[in-house]
Amino acid sequence: MIITNRYNLPKAFVELAKQEYKVAPYEYRVTSLLKGLRETILLRRHGDEIKVDVADMVWLLFGTAVHDVLERQKEDENELKEERLKVKFGDYTLSGKFDLYNASTKTITDYKTASVWKVIFGDFVDWRRQLLIYAYMMQSYGFPVGKGEIIAFLKDHSKRDAKYKPDYPILPVYSVQFEFTKQDFQEIEEWLWERFQLIAQVETLADSELPLCTPEERFNSGDKFAVMKKGRKTALRVLDSMEDAEQWIKDNNKGDYIETRAGEDKKCNDYCFVNQFCNYYLSKKEAVS
Repeated sequence: MIITNRYNLPKAFVELAKQEYKVAPYEYRVTSLLKGLRETILLRRHGDEIKVDVADMVWLLFGTAVHDVLERQKEDENELKEERLKVKFGDYTLSGKFDLYNASTKTITDYKTASVWKVIFGDFVDWRRQLLIYAYMMQSYGFPVGKGEIIAFLKDHSKRDAKYKPDYPILPVYSVQFEFTKQDFQEIEEWLWERFQLIAQVETLADSELPLCTPEERFNSGDKFAVMKKGRKTALRVLDSMEDAEQWIKDNNKGDYIETRAGEDKKCNDYCFVNQFCNYYLSKKEAVS
């Protein structure tokens, strides 16, 4: 990855942005497996060609800095921290680095920086899966794990909103716990094998033939359906499904037609480093230009 510095930020920012764990052939990180396979493979292929300005990496750097500070703290005698684990899956190697493991409580912990909205929406599926994979890997090393914990630093937390909004996180740090069962470990092992089998099938395909990221992996906002009236530019009502829009027309006896408004792929547009190599993104960009 080529790091640029258009705004002449201090050199320390640039050096921090350059820190990257290099993976070997047939080795995939846990965080890579949690992305769309197209994004993951394009990153591996074009990593040396990608240009990113350090100013666009501020929150990634903030997360790295948080980990760096916490890593310096001495762990208790019953704890392990920042250990890189590797587990074989056929010809492939799964690589992962957890933040903290407590042998007394059999808990694995990971630190995150996140938006307060993730907590408000309770959107923790990806966090749980990542911790479960780390827990699975730890158990393969002989360390039992029964629980996972995320300590999230909420970068956009507002003290004012915390006072007056009932569903708003009270503090700028938030803890989420997960319990893991024997069935969870069986299911994640099956998921990992399936993931590596899929990688083996697609990693030799051309860029344009790689499987598309799912709507969830693209952070797609979801299609909307606008009830329109001839001669009017704005919608009478915008709903989440075609069925709802059709029912609204029946119930209100208004509207001449329904306009489908495609959901926005927020990750593709704002957070994907390889969108310049993705024909799906480029075709959509060209369509709206």
